[in-house]
Amino acid sequence: MQSSVRIIIVDDHPLFREALRRALETILPQAEVAECAGLDPLQEALGRSREVDLVLLDLTMPGVQGFSGLIYLRAQYPEIPIVIVSATEEPEVIRRAIHFGASGFIPKSLDLDGIGNAVRTVLSGDIWAPPDVDLDHADDRETSDLVRRLGRLTPQQMRVLMMLSEGLLNKQIAYELGVSEATVKAHVSAILQKLGVDSRTQAVIVAGRIGATGRAGG
Repeated sequence: MQSSVRIIIVDDHPLFREALRRALETILPQAEVAECAGLDPLQEALGRSREVDLVLLDLTMPGVQGFSGLIYLRAQYPEIPIVIVSATEEPEVIRRAIHFGASGFIPKSLDLDGIGNAVRTVLSGDIWAPPDVDLDHADDRETSDLVRRLGRLTPQQMRVLMMLSEGLLNKQIAYELGVSEATVKAHVSAILQKLGVDSRTQAVIVAGRIGATGRAGG
C-alpha cells in the first residue's frame, strides 16, 4: 500500500462523518481524510482533483434513489474505488452493491479492526464484504433485468433519473445541470427508451425497485 492515501467520506450525517474520519485517522495515520455531505460537494471536490484513492459512500442520502448514487459515481469516475458504508446489513443489498461496481461494503456496526481490514483490502486492489455474505449468490431474473436496464444509462442520464425521482421538473433539472430544457427532454427520452418504459413516472418506479431494501419491487 502506498505511503499516503486520500480518502473522501460522503455522508449527510456530520456526527457519523466525524466518527468515521477519526476512526480512519487512527487506522491509517498517513491518510488524508476529507468529508462531503452529499454527491454535489463530492463532485466539486473531484472536479478540483481526481487524485483520490477511495470514496466511502453512504447508501441512503437526500437526492439518492437506491443505488443510483453508486451507479452514477461508478460511471462518472470509474478509476476511483467506492465502498458503501451503510446501516443496512442485508446480504441481498451487499451483493447488489458489489454487482453495481462497489469495491466493498462496510456495515456501520463494524468495529474498528473490521473497518481497518476492509479499507486496507480495498486499497490493495481487492473487494471486501462481510465474510458471512456469499457474493456468488445469483439475483432473481426480474432483479437481474432491472440491473441490466439501469446499467445502460450514461452518468448524465442517471443524474437526470435521480432528479426525476426527487420530483423535479424539466426546467428545474435544466437549471441544476446548467443545460437547456431541450437537452433534458432528450435525456428523458433516452432514459425511457433504455429502461423500456413509456412515462417519467414508470422510470421513477423502475429506479425505485432496486433500492436499499434489497428487494426488487419493495
